[in-house]
Amino acid sequence: MRRFAISLGLAAVLLLGGAACDKKAKSAASLTYTEDAFAAYKEAMAAYEEKDWEDARALFEEVKRLFAYSRYAKLAELRIADIDFEQGKYSEAISGYRAYVKGHRGDDNVEYAKYRVTKALFLDINDSFILPPQEERDQANTIDAYRELKAFVRRFPSSRYRVDTSYMLEVVTQRLVRHELYVARYYLRVDNFEAAVARCDYALDEYPGSGLDAEAMVLKGETLLKMQEDDAAREVFERVIADYGGPFGRVAKRFLDVMAPAKAKSTPKKTRPEKAAPKEGSPEAEERSLEEAPQPEKRPPGEAQPEKTAP
Repeated sequence: MRRFAISLGLAAVLLLGGAACDKKAKSAASLTYTEDAFAAYKEAMAAYEEKDWEDARALFEEVKRLFAYSRYAKLAELRIADIDFEQGKYSEAISGYRAYVKGHRGDDNVEYAKYRVTKALFLDINDSFILPPQEERDQANTIDAYRELKAFVRRFPSSRYRVDTSYMLEVVTQRLVRHELYVARYYLRVDNFEAAVARCDYALDEYPGSGLDAEAMVLKGETLLKMQEDDAAREVFERVIADYGGPFGRVAKRFLDVMAPAKAKSTPKKTRPEKAAPKEGSPEAEERSLEEAPQPEKRPPGEAQPEKTAP
């Protein structure tokens, strides 16, 4: 019995010793895996910093494949999107950043990935000498950039990227407003006044504080004048002067100055109505006949009156 107990104890010691050795082996393997992942990522970053985009992309792809369960695989995914960004492949970069956000929602680098989406969208809509002016183009990408920037500012109000995102949001907002005013002026030229006013109102309501509010209101007032809505136009111009002033305030003042003489000219002068002729035989008729009768010529005292001649 005792020998059996000793045998059991020895077996237990051997098992525990084996488990400890296995744990150490696993720990060493895990450490080696992490170290190897870091070394591979570091090598890829060296190529990235040298702007050797082709080599860097291949090395980051290798990190993702060989070390899929390490944090360096996630970083490699982000760096591949950065390579597309640096090469001006903004559509590919946007897809890469969005895939990263979707796959790693709680990751610390989500803020960075979302910021780079806004930056790529902003750069993708930049003006070009080859293309028409920005306000004349389709605004789908600009609207996408506007929405992404608004969402970023709301989600990360204290972001380290807030200065850049605030600037981009201001620029994008003004581009959208300029597009609305461009279309409004087109409608004004073709005498579609209701559509022109609607575009001005949309710009003012959808993009308040764009810095182009006064310009939009002056254009709206001008359109209302052409619609002969003078009171509504006057109200708009007066508000521009009171709330904004500046160059567009002076334009609004000129419109009001033109409107004032036109209003005075169009107002007919009031004349007294002629009295009806009094009835014949009435006291008023007799009084009026006396007033209309010829009066004798008055002469100075002592001067002889002219002799009456026979008819």
